[in-house]
Amino acid sequence: MKVIPVDLSTWKNVDHEGLLNQLNERLELSRNEGIPMVVIQEDYWLARQNIVQSRLAAMLGISAKIPARLTLARRVDNATTTQFLEDNHLNGSTMSKFRYGLFLPKRYYRVLPEHFVFDASADELLVAVATFSNARIFGQNGEPFRSHELIRFASLLGTNVVGALDKLLIAFIREKSPDDIMTYADLEWSDGRSYKRLGFEKRGNMPPREAYVEITRMRRVRSEAGHSAEQPAADYLTVYNLGSIKYVRTIKPSEADER
Repeated sequence: MKVIPVDLSTWKNVDHEGLLNQLNERLELSRNEGIPMVVIQEDYWLARQNIVQSRLAAMLGISAKIPARLTLARRVDNATTTQFLEDNHLNGSTMSKFRYGLFLPKRYYRVLPEHFVFDASADELLVAVATFSNARIFGQNGEPFRSHELIRFASLLGTNVVGALDKLLIAFIREKSPDDIMTYADLEWSDGRSYKRLGFEKRGNMPPREAYVEITRMRRVRSEAGHSAEQPAADYLTVYNLGSIKYVRTIKPSEADER
C-alpha cells in the first residue's frame, strides 16, 4: 500500500470521504483474497502502540496462547474492568452494565512462556474481559424481547486466549438469558468473520464516524464538548474511522440450559 503523508495543517483540506472509500476498497479486495489487512491510525500507534503490537502479534499467531477451557468465568467489578480495558483495549473503557472476566488459576501458569511478565505470586490472572449493556426491551409477537449489546472484548496484552469470547458469551447467556446479542466489527481490524463462527449474523454496515484527537496527548475523544480555554478547539483534529459491520446473534430459548 502506498503511504501518503499528510501534514496536520493541511488535513482539513483532504478529501476524507474519498480516502475512506479508497481504504475500504483495498481492505475488501485484500480480505476477499484471504490476505489479512488492517488500517492503523497514527494516533493509536503513537499513544497505544503496545496494544496495537499485541493485536498484530495475535493475528500473526506469535502471542502466548491460553486455552479458555483452563480459565474460570465470573463477574468482575467496575474498577477492575476499567483498569483492564484501559490497559488492553485500543479504545479503552466505556460505560457498561454487566462485566465478565476469565481468570487463569495459578496451577495453569505453566502454559505461559518463560519470558511472560506478570505477578506469578497471585492466585489467578485476569486474561480476558467482556462487557455488555443493559437490556433494551422490545415487543415481539406480543412478548417482551430482550436485546443486549456486547460493548467491549479484550484479552491480556501479549496473549491469545483461544475460545475466550465464546466462553464469556456463554457465561453471560446463562445468567441473563438474552433474546439476542448485538455487536459491531471494526472494519479497520476485521470484517467480523470471528463473530460469524460464534453464531452472529450480519445485519448491515454502519458508516464512518468522526472523532476528535487531542493533538498534544494523542488522546481520542468523541466530541470537542467541554474543552476549556486551556484546551481550545485548535488543539483537536477531526478524524474518521472506516465504519463497522453490525452483527446480531439470536439466542435459542433453551440455549442457556443446553450449555
